[in-house]
Parts: sequence; structure tokens; C-alpha cells
Amino acid sequence: MTSIYMIRHAESPFIFGEERTRKLSKDGEIEAGKVAKIMLSEKIDAIVSSPFARSIQTIEEIATTQNLEIKLYEELRERMIKGNYSLPWEEVEPAIKRSFEDKDYCLSGGETTRQAQERAVPIIKQLLKEYEGKSIVLGTHGNIMTIIMNYFDGKYGYDFWASTSKPDIYKLVFSDGKLIEVKRIWENEDAA
Repeated sequence: MTSIYMIRHAESPFIFGEERTRKLSKDGEIEAGKVAKIMLSEKIDAIVSSPFARSIQTIEEIATTQNLEIKLYEELRERMIKGNYSLPWEEVEPAIKRSFEDKDYCLSGGETTRQAQERAVPIIKQLLKEYEGKSIVLGTHGNIMTIIMNYFDGKYGYDFWASTSKPDIYKLVFSDGKLIEVKRIWENEDAA
């Protein structure tokens, strides 16, 4: 069995045009510390991440305490639902919902669910082979996390995405490349 801990980044204030570089808020930094504390009890063999600052920052303390480097994969970046233009959330959220119902849909200049799966899933499959029988932490984002999970099990879609928090932790267990179990770790520790 191989485990991937999908760690959705902590709170990061939205700043238009700074998708790659925006950092965690002060509250987000505190929450990232809680994530690291939760992960202390887990045996981790590798740490990978989206190249976006907020994902890296959320898992940095895990890397430090486990004495592991963070390997960045451009293919694991967040999915852009639209191009580089501003739209109100009231227009973006329905587009996200539709993109899970129709994997070939996106707003102008964006990336479809299918396109995001085509770039991200090969990396996940590569990691499952490279670290077979081991545990991997993946610093990620809500949309691409759900898109990856959706590839392995279609029940993960818009409703799942909408139910996730910042941060969040899901342990995905794979056997022979197949997803056999998903367990939310953050929920169990959130009240503590």
C-alpha cells in the first residue's frame, strides 16, 4: 500500500495576479503549524508540492521536522478556471461546478478538468511507482486535489471540493495504482 497525504494549503488572501507568489495569512501560518504537528505522527518518505508559494509554505515545517526536501512539480499547480482577468466569485463558482459536471468545460483562457488531469495524474502515477509501499506528502490546492481524486474515483467532484477547508488533509491509500481508501485527517484534529 502506498499513501499520499493531500495537504490543501492554509488560508492565503486572494490577490489578483499573484496566484503563484501569494503567501499564507498570519492565521494561515498558525494553521500550517497545526498541520505539521498532526503529521509528526506519520512516517513520511517523500514530500512534493505545487510550485505555488502558499502550498510550499503550508508544508515547509513538515519538511524541516522530517528532514526531507520538497520536490516541486509544475504539473501539480492549481488549475486556472479562467484566464488572467478578474471575475466576481458569483461567476467563478458556478463555472467550477460546471467544470466537474462537464470535464471539457472552462471559462475563456482557463483549463478544463480533463486538461488538468492530463497534466497532473501522470505525476501521481509516477510517484506511486517511485514510492511504492511508502508515504508521500503532497502540498496542494483545493481544485487540483479534487481533480486528481476525481480521476481515481468519480464521486469526488464539486460537492467534495466545496466541503474542504483551508487547510485540509486527506490520506489517500493506493494498492496497485488503484485508490482504495480516503480518510480525512484534518477533521479529526480540527477541534483539538
